[in-house]
Amino acid sequence: RIVVPVTLLIIFLLLFFNFRNIHAPLVVMLSIPFGLIGGFWLVYWLGFNMSVAVAVGFIALAGVAAEIGVLVLTFIDQEMARYRHEKVGTAARLDVKEIMQAVHRGTSERVRPIAMTATAIIGGLLPIMWGSGTGSSVMQRIAAPMVGGMVTVTVLSLLVLPVIYGFVLQWRESRES
Repeated sequence: RIVVPVTLLIIFLLLFFNFRNIHAPLVVMLSIPFGLIGGFWLVYWLGFNMSVAVAVGFIALAGVAAEIGVLVLTFIDQEMARYRHEKVGTAARLDVKEIMQAVHRGTSERVRPIAMTATAIIGGLLPIMWGSGTGSSVMQRIAAPMVGGMVTVTVLSLLVLPVIYGFVLQWRESRES
């Protein structure tokens, strides 16, 4: 009841200090429920009850899901900066088409680092999931939310998160004009 909300608050504050606005951390925090979906599915499928070990797995998943969300938004922000730099001679405001192109390029050209992050985490945790030695029952309950969550957070962060951030960027551009 205390640790999970405090962890989420700390993640949000760190994101706020990194992005220096409120919009990007809110969008990044959406990647956490994306991870929870897969985590809950795998925990349910394996028949694990909610325990301290499962909660620790979800806390670790929240941190990694936020990291993937930061990667996606950082790459999109880099593309937005590149588009703004190319448009210096004209109006500095980007139109909807340019914003969505920046979102598309920022996401599609950076699939590899995001996929490699997820693959490394899943690859590292699968032996724990298949283990049967001493302490494996506890470790499986920590690893299960991470493995299930990494699948959904990767897919949804590459498909849904950029679209949501694109709408946020369009809204911010319309407010600045």
